[in-house]
Amino acid sequence: MLKKVPNPIDRHVGARVRMQRLVVGVSQEKLGGALGLTFQQVQKYEKGSNRISASRLQQIANMLDVPVSFFFEGAPNGVGGAESFGQPNVNAHVSDFMVSSEGVQLTKAFVRIKSAAVRRRVIDLVETLGEDEDV
Repeated sequence: MLKKVPNPIDRHVGARVRMQRLVVGVSQEKLGGALGLTFQQVQKYEKGSNRISASRLQQIANMLDVPVSFFFEGAPNGVGGAESFGQPNVNAHVSDFMVSSEGVQLTKAFVRIKSAAVRRRVIDLVETLGEDEDV
């Protein structure tokens, strides 16, 4: 028996739910409780293994204080995973990072830095560290 693979758009929407939930500091249990669901159901939504209905997505958007369109930003193009004739979705690794705990923590800390010069030095540092990893 073959295991059903989640649709890439369902996975993307779920990942965006997770990212925004982490940004606002809400647990899966708290979000689930507000929606009348278990935290396990929220986990399934975030993994994309269960689809989120339009009405449920609207509820989640309201609770996380974002428009519904937020969840589709950067979503894969096409049907059945097919890409458009333009550039392929090269930002997938960025999206994967942004929905990780580390990505959310780093982003929150970075945007608190007021000095543009300091932000530039942080970027330079991270790029240098990334280059060292390639060796």
